[in-house]
Amino acid sequence: MENFLQQLKELSSAEDFLQYFGVPFDQKVVHVNRLHILKRFFQYIRQENLLVQTNELGLYTAYREQLAKAYADFVTSTPAQEKVFKVFQDTHGRQHVPLDSLKASLPRRVSA
Repeated sequence: MENFLQQLKELSSAEDFLQYFGVPFDQKVVHVNRLHILKRFFQYIRQENLLVQTNELGLYTAYREQLAKAYADFVTSTPAQEKVFKVFQDTHGRQHVPLDSLKASLPRRVSA
């Protein structure tokens, strides 16, 4: 079990995780969604309560399934649709700045 956890600690990018677990991927999808994929992967691990698993092979298999699932979420969807990060949850992927607040932030013109 320690060997598996140590190997995970050495992984640093979405590509590292996908390669380690043998999940086929399109670099274009990963390039745009790398942080979303990893965050969703760790959300799935927590949801499935995989952190308490003690069998190394079972843990590897379960993690691989969750990573493949997280990657698949972004093959056919967008970060704004998936709402992994708080910014997308709060604003549905759009920012709203009232026009009045923009006008108020402009310096007043002095007429000569």
